[in-house]
Order: sequence, then C-alpha cells, then structure tokens
Amino acid sequence: MKKWVKKLFIGLGILLVIILLANFGLNIWLKTQLPKYIKNNTDYKVSYKSMEVDLLSGSILATNISVNSKNPKNINVIGLQGTIDTLKISRFGIYDALFNKQISSSDLLLSKPNLNVILAKPVDNKTGKKRNPVRFENIRINDGNINVFRHTKQKFVSVQNLYLYVENLQLTEESVEDRLPVVFDKYDIKGKNFFIRPDDVYALRINSIKTADGQMSIDNFQLIPVLNFDQFKKYYPKKNKLFQFVIKKMEFKDVVLKKNKVSLGNATFYNPNLLVYTTSAVPVKVKKSSDFELNLENIQLNNATVQIMKPNGTKLMCAKDLNVEVSQMKFDKETRAEIIPVGYKDFKVSGKDVLFSNHQDFTFGSIDLNPKKGEIKNISIVPNGTAPEKTSMNLVADYIGFTINKWDFVDKKMNLDVKDILLKHIKGKITAGAAKAKSIKKPNLDGIQFPILIRKVVLQNSDIIYEKDHQPLSFNDLNATINDIQLVSKKDNSGIEAKIKKYVVSTRNFGYKTQFYNMTAGFLKLDQNNIKVTGFAMKPLVSRAQFIRMIPVERDLYDITASQVTANGNWDLFSAQKSINASNVTIQNADANIFRSKIPKDDPKEKPLYSRMLRSIKIPMVVNHLNIKDSKLVYEEDTPESAGPGKLTFSNFNMNVANLNSAKMKGKPTKVDIKINCSFMNMAPLSVNWGFDVADQGDNFTISGRTTNLPATGINPFIRPYLHVTATGTIQEMLFNFRGNPKGLNGKFNLRHKDLKVAILDKENKEKKGFLTAIANLLVKSDSGKLPEDVDVEDVERDPTKSFFNLFWKGIEQGLKKTLIGINIDKAKKTADKAKTTVKNVKEDVKDMRTSARQIGQAMKKNNGESQQKDKDQQKKGFLKGIFKKKEKPETE
Repeated sequence: MKKWVKKLFIGLGILLVIILLANFGLNIWLKTQLPKYIKNNTDYKVSYKSMEVDLLSGSILATNISVNSKNPKNINVIGLQGTIDTLKISRFGIYDALFNKQISSSDLLLSKPNLNVILAKPVDNKTGKKRNPVRFENIRINDGNINVFRHTKQKFVSVQNLYLYVENLQLTEESVEDRLPVVFDKYDIKGKNFFIRPDDVYALRINSIKTADGQMSIDNFQLIPVLNFDQFKKYYPKKNKLFQFVIKKMEFKDVVLKKNKVSLGNATFYNPNLLVYTTSAVPVKVKKSSDFELNLENIQLNNATVQIMKPNGTKLMCAKDLNVEVSQMKFDKETRAEIIPVGYKDFKVSGKDVLFSNHQDFTFGSIDLNPKKGEIKNISIVPNGTAPEKTSMNLVADYIGFTINKWDFVDKKMNLDVKDILLKHIKGKITAGAAKAKSIKKPNLDGIQFPILIRKVVLQNSDIIYEKDHQPLSFNDLNATINDIQLVSKKDNSGIEAKIKKYVVSTRNFGYKTQFYNMTAGFLKLDQNNIKVTGFAMKPLVSRAQFIRMIPVERDLYDITASQVTANGNWDLFSAQKSINASNVTIQNADANIFRSKIPKDDPKEKPLYSRMLRSIKIPMVVNHLNIKDSKLVYEEDTPESAGPGKLTFSNFNMNVANLNSAKMKGKPTKVDIKINCSFMNMAPLSVNWGFDVADQGDNFTISGRTTNLPATGINPFIRPYLHVTATGTIQEMLFNFRGNPKGLNGKFNLRHKDLKVAILDKENKEKKGFLTAIANLLVKSDSGKLPEDVDVEDVERDPTKSFFNLFWKGIEQGLKKTLIGINIDKAKKTADKAKTTVKNVKEDVKDMRTSARQIGQAMKKNNGESQQKDKDQQKKGFLKGIFKKKEKPETE
C-alpha cells in the first residue's frame, strides 16, 4: 500500500473519530447546556426531555419540549408558549440560526403541539427594517392545538386536532401583513374548530376541514361580523358594506397559494347564505389597485340564499334556491380593467323568489341564465313608495326570455348582439313620474361598443295601461313584433336612442282617457307601412253644461266616431329623426259633432291659420292623399242670448286633401289642395275648393264653393236660436270665391234666390214680431232674378283670436248682406231704426191722450155751478165716456 493512501485512510479515520466525538459531545452539550444557552442568547426559555442532533445530516430530534418567552411583553419578537410532544427537524440550518438568526429547515415535524403564538408587531415600512423570517420547505403537524395571536393579544388564528402536511410552506411576518398569510405548493390538512380573525370587523369559523386524495371538504364555514350594523356604521363611517357569509359545506381540490395568487379547482358550495348590509357612505377610492389574483377553474353554488339590505333595513336584492356554475373564472389585472371585472368561459345561473328593489320591487318566481340565453318566469313589478316622483310600474308577466348571438368585451368595451327577446302576458299599469325636469348628468357610455343590436322583440297577449297626468292609455290583447333594433348613442352623448326598421303592433279595445274625453277603438294595427283602426270613438266624459263650467275660455267639445281609419306609406316614429311619408290616409263613416258655447270668455290667444299650424310641426311630414268618406259633420253653437244651440249639418261628407305636409321634406310639394263635397243641412249639395301653401310664410289661401237648391227653411235650425230669425223660400245657387291671409279676406259672392222671406222672433216667447218682420221683408230682396251679378266682398278683417272659419263666415255674411239688403247696408239699418222709433211715438201719443182725459174729468168734478152748466158738463161727460171707462182698466201696450 502506498504511503499517501495509508495517510489518507488514517486522516479519514481521525476525522471520523473527531466527528463522532464532536457529535457525541454536542449531544451531551445539547442535553445539559442548550436550554441554558437558549435562555441566555435568545428571547425564549426551552426545556426538553431528550434531544439528538446529527451534525452530518443537520437533523434534530427532541421530545417533551416546553417553550416560553422570557419577556411576554416584548411585542417586537414572536412570542411562544406551550408544549410539543415530539419535534423533528431535517437538514436544520444551524449556521443560519446561530449567525444569521434565520430559522430554516427542509422538513419540520411537530407531534401533538399545544402552542400559543404571539406575532411580532408588523414592520414599520418607513424604516425599511425587516424581522427575522421563519421558513420551512415542508411541515407536518400531528394532532396539534395551535393558537396564534396578534401583537395586540387579539386572537388571529386557532385550530384544534390539526393534522397538516404542507410542501414548500412560507410563513413570514411580511406575508401576514400582505395579502396572503401563508404560501405553499401542496397540502394535506385535517382539523376542527378553525378560527381566523383577519381584521377588526370579521371572524372566520370552520367546524372541520379534511382532505383525501387531493379533495378538501369544509363543514360549516362562517364569516361573521364581530360588530353589529350600528357599531359598524359608527366605527367605520367610510365603509359602505358589511358582509355575513355562511356555507354549510364546501368541497374543492387543487388549491394553490403563491404570493398574491389563489387558484382553486372544482369547488362546490352547498347551501351558502350571503347577507350584505349597505350604508350610504361613499367608498374611498383605492389609490393603488390591488395585485390580488383569483383563478377558479370550476365553481358551483348549490341552493344558495343571497340578501343585500338597504341602509334603511329593507331588502335591495334577495334570491333563494340560487344555483350558480362558473367555469374558468378569473380576477386579475386584465379583467379588473374591464366593465365586468371578472373573466369567465361559461356560466349558468338559476334561482327562485328573486327580488331586486330600487323605487320598484322586481320579483321573479324563477330565473335561468347563461351567456347565450335566459328565462325569467312569474314576474311582478310593484312600486314601494320610496320615489313617487319617478315613473312607476305595477305589472305582472308570465315569461321573459332571450337568446344572445354575441356578448363579449374587447378593449374595455361591451359588444352585444341579441338574437331575440320574448315577453308573454304582461298585465298592469305604468304611471309616468311627476318630477320636474332637472339637469341630468350625461351617462358614461365609453364602455359600450355601439350599435347594440337586438334582432327581434316579441310581445304577446298583454294588457297594459300607461298613465300620465291622470290620463290613462290602455292596450288590451296587445301583440307586437319589432325587428332590427339598433341602440346608438345620441349625437350629443346625452343618452341612447333606438333605430327600428320593422315592427307590427296590434291591440283590441284600445282606450285613452283625457280630462274631457274617452277615446276608444275596437281594433288597432300598426306597422312601418300600414295603419288600420276600426270602431274608433271619441266620446265626452262630461255633459255640455259641465264642460262649460269647467273651461276658463271658449273651447270646442267633440263627439266623434269612425267605422274605420286606414293609412299606408312609410314612417319612422321611434328614432330621433322621426318622419311621416304617407301615400293615403282614409277615414270611413266618420260622425263628428262639434259644440261651442259663447258663454265662457273669449280665448285671447292668437289662432294661427292652418298653413302656419302645419309648418309648426317639427318633423318632416307628408300625406299625399287624406280622404274622408261617407261621413257626417255637425257644428253647434250657443250664446247667452240664444234659445238652445244653433246647428249646421254637413252630411254625406267627402273630403280629399292632397299634399298635407309640414314643408320639411325635401323634394315634396308644399301646396295643399282640399276638395269637399257634402250635403248641407241634409237638403242641398255643397262643394268647396280650398288651397294654401305651407311653405308660404305669408299664409295666403284661397277658398271657393257652390251650393244649389237649398230651401231657406234648411238654415232655420242654425239662425232661429242664434239670430232669432227664420226664413222661407229657396236659395237656388250660392257661389263664393275668396282669397285671404292672416289679416283678412276679399273676393266675390253670388246668390240666386227666390221667394225669400224672413220672420223676426221675440227672444222671450219665440213668437213672430209682425211689425219688425214686415219692415225686414221690405228691406230684403225676395227674388234675385235669373242672372244676379256678383257682389264684392271687401276688406273683411280677421280677428286674430278667432279661427279661420270665423273669418270665412264673415265673408259669407258680408256677401249675404250686400246681396239681400243692398249695397247701402247702413242706410237700411237707419230705416229700420226709424220705423221702430215711429212705433214708439204712436204708443206715447196714446198714453198722452189718456192722461189728458183723466185731468179734464177731475176738473169737472170740482165744479158745483148752475144746472145749465151741469147739462153742458153732462154732455161733455158723455163725449168722453169711453175714455173715462178705460181709466179704470190697467194700461197695456
């Protein structure tokens, strides 16, 4: 054997002996001197029954250990107190422990530990000073009872009968202060009566935890507030939510905790119960966003109950029997920046007895939702009285369903394409709010990718009432189909508007009540090209006497029916760019009664002509042909002096209006032509041609017409109560041709008549006044001849507070006066007045004669002279005998 080999073996032998002696000596030293050393050089007092150390492997085995802090009041170091039946440490870092004061090991075994741990005071971040960490690659605890306290002596964590195996565990004070108090790779755990106090508001309790084959089961999980709601509001005035969360059982696997990231797979939560109290506090914005990340592979909530309470103690939201399935849900920096801060691959949500409440209570019997479709059944919406000034709904519905083509988020914008929405059997009332218009803050629409598409909306068999200002609009058996809806942002970004291409709406027994009317229709159908209304009626809700008492100024009272109204063309009634372009509008068999009383005060407002009224319509509007067929129009008017209303009747009424427009549609004619043919007073044909140009700012118009073979008695129903005059004879032909503007009218008038006589009636007893009738008939031309000349209707001034027809009637009136009475109307009036004066003078002369006779009689009685004189007196008395007899009777006229 070579010398160097021999020396090597001798050296190794000596080294081995030295190591054995050192190891033996160290173990003797540990048994006798280590407790004293620890006491003198650390913050703890330790005792044990036995301890063995292997210098080669760095392993330590100790039994029956007792440990206590020398100074329990020192909050700058971790406090320890308790016992450990067996402690085994593999590859213990003795050098780091002695010189770097860092405890680290590859494996740690604690058997039956019964420990109280008091965490050191957190690091002052301003100083940058860090405390000594404790690191174990792997840790195993058998049957442990451990209590961890904060430096304030408040309990932080506790567990009983703990069996734990964790790989690559990192438990440092820094990690406790950060988002996750522990970090590890793999785990196996079993224990009872877990308690965690993460902060001063909540306490977490778990009855038991156990794992088997990588599957964890947790029984009776409870996150309970340690403060009641009033205390929470008092001590945390800037926080706006208080939670209470109870889960009967949880099962999951593949829990991964790394730094700020939590990953969880296949988690199922049985009978979770979430209760959230909200306050009116405005949450404080976090200056720095959290780096916390959450990845949940497959999550299920079975039979959950959720309640969110308003600050006043009423329910904001609640749901029972809630079942939720979410796959690949994540919460990280990317999703946090989106509108919905949680990402997912798929989800399913179903539940019963769901309630959402703001100023309305929305109750759903059941819901079933996923990213592609949703169903809501047995819906109820009722006001709760918290905001009476807002629009409210009191509705029930059997079903609401929808399907979605696309719903995703790209570049922080929501992209939504809805395939269809179905609503069934909605019944109830919508009441418009009475709140005054306020300046409304523009909504933030940056998170929406426009347009939002809704391909189809269907409403079936519904009964809905919409009421505003106590005027209900009712739809019965309402059905609607709306296609190709685009929701777009308004140009000023003040909100969202809808563009609709196709729709069909139908309803039966339609009704609309106003202050004075009830408008109804047996059937109404509307689409973008056609309108059909049958059985239309507009009936007064009050009597004429009531109406007169209710209106402050003159106003018409209407009573209208129509068997059918139809229209065809195209129109846009829903978007901001509304328009009407109708080819034909037809009204069949209308029966209209218009009543006006002159008893109320005149309306002082200016009455614009029809061209100006049409021009004031804000939207482009054209109706190529408006036709009224086989109809009837009755106009009645009374005055304080009239004996009942005067009446004008237009039967067999047919009217065609060409180019009815608002002068706002480019390329369309603006001249309106109106042709009317009817029977006047059910006796004579009447035709009228009327025209004006809506674009004419001067509002010029023309109106002409003709009636023939009208018996004068036909106009008596109007002139008898109104003018206290009746007429007989025949109006063989009446022609008029007027032109005018808002100031007045001029034109021609021609009347051919025969045997025309008038009778003047007493206002009180309605009897004929013979003398005045005779005088009037002296003035009236009873026959016009075969070819009467036109008379000029000149300078007829318009009262701007009166209607167009008042001006038209003034023109007819002037024509009649000039034709029947003559050109010098004022002279005729003076003649009639002079005749009346003559009659009065005759009556006065009779009265004077009677007075003189009485005076003579009285003088004769006083004379007691001679008989001759008496005879003369008797002769005189006989001469005046008839007169004196009349004296005894009352005077009459």
